[in-house]
Amino acid sequence: MRLDRDLVILGGGCAGLSLAQRLADAGPRAPRTLVLEARETYRDDRTWCFWRTRPHRHERIVAHAWPRVRVATASGGSAVAEAPGMPYQMIRGADFYAAAQAAIAASPDVDLALGARVGAVAPLAGGGFRVETAAGPVTAGAVVDTRPDRRPAPGGARLWQSFRGREIACDTACFDPGTVELMRFSPPRADRVVFTYVLPLAPDRALIETTAFARDPLPAPALAEDLDAAVAAVTFGRGGRALREEHGCLPMGLVAPTPSRTPGLVRAGLMAGGARPSSGYAFRRIQAWADACADALLAGRGPVPAAADGRLLAFMDRLFLRVLAADPARGPDLFAALFRRTPAPRLIRFLSDEPTLLDAAALAAALPPLPFIRALLTPDRAVAGKTALPARVKEAAR
Repeated sequence: MRLDRDLVILGGGCAGLSLAQRLADAGPRAPRTLVLEARETYRDDRTWCFWRTRPHRHERIVAHAWPRVRVATASGGSAVAEAPGMPYQMIRGADFYAAAQAAIAASPDVDLALGARVGAVAPLAGGGFRVETAAGPVTAGAVVDTRPDRRPAPGGARLWQSFRGREIACDTACFDPGTVELMRFSPPRADRVVFTYVLPLAPDRALIETTAFARDPLPAPALAEDLDAAVAAVTFGRGGRALREEHGCLPMGLVAPTPSRTPGLVRAGLMAGGARPSSGYAFRRIQAWADACADALLAGRGPVPAAADGRLLAFMDRLFLRVLAADPARGPDLFAALFRRTPAPRLIRFLSDEPTLLDAAALAAALPPLPFIRALLTPDRAVAGKTALPARVKEAAR
C-alpha cells in the first residue's frame, strides 16, 4: 500500500513549522510532508526572545536586539547583565510564521494545510499511520505530534508560567531602547512570583507583560489588573495606545510527561520538553529539536523526540523549582542574587542551555545555600503519576 505522505506533522505552531521549514530547505531530499494546522490564518500572537550566543538560522527575522537586561526588586535593588557579543534578541510571531510559510510554499514536497481538523491517529497493520481529518483520512509513514497532549492544569507541572502582554505606543518617550526590563518584581506574594517584563521597541513603544510563576495556571482575565498596573507604572501613569495583546501559559517542570510508545510517532513542542523548566524559554530548545529531528528524517531514520537535559542541568532546574514552589515570596531575591553575583557570560550560557561546569558552579555559589539544603532534605511532593492519553491519539500496545 502506497502511503499518502512520508510524514505528517500535527500542529503548525513553533515546533511544527520549525521542522517543516528545515525539511523544505533540504530541497529534493525532503520527505513528502504535510503539516495539519487547525488555525485558519496566522496572527501576530507570539513573541520569542533569547540570547544570541552563536549565529542562528533566524538572523534575518530578528526584529530587535538589546545589549543588556535588568532585574529589579520591589525594594529598589537592581542588577544589570550585559555581555559583549551576547545580545538579547526578539522574533515576532508574524515574521516567524511568514518565513516558515514562504519556505514551505517554495517546496514541492512539503505542504501546509490550514483549517485542518484532526481526529484519531491510529497505526496501520502494514506500517505507518492513518490520520483522520475533517477532509478525509491521510496515511503517512511517520507522525510528529506537536499539539499539547493536555491543557494547563493544577498538578500538571511543578509551576506554571502564565503571562499576559500588551504592545503599546505612547505619545512621549517612556522607555530606554537599549535595556530590557527582564524582571521588575512586584511586592512578594505568598502564592506566586509576579513581575513585569518590558521589551522596549522604541523610546515611545514597548511590549509590556505581566508574568506569574504559580502552582496553578492563570487565565488571561486573572492577569488583567496586574497588567493594567504594570502599564501605568512603566509609562509613569500616561498609559498608551494598545496595539495588540498576547497571552500564554508555559509549563515549568512537567510532572508527568507522556512519551510516545509507538515507533514512528513522536511528540514535540511545549508539552514535550520544549520549554526550559526553570525559565520557560522555549524557542532555542525547539530549534535544537527541529535540527536533530530533520537530520534524522533526512538520513532515512524516523523522527526523534527532544533530547533530555543533562543530569546536572536537570537536577539544578528541579531543585530551583522546588525552592521556588515552597516559598514563592523568596523568588525575587533569588533571581536578583543570580543576576547580581553571577558574571553575565556564565549566566547567559546557563539560561541558554549551554553551561560549562564552571558556569553551573558560579550560579550555585551566587545563591543562598540554606533554602536549597532544606529542599534536598525534604521529600519531593511532585510525584510523577500516570497521565491518560487524549482520545485523539490511539497508540499500539508494546
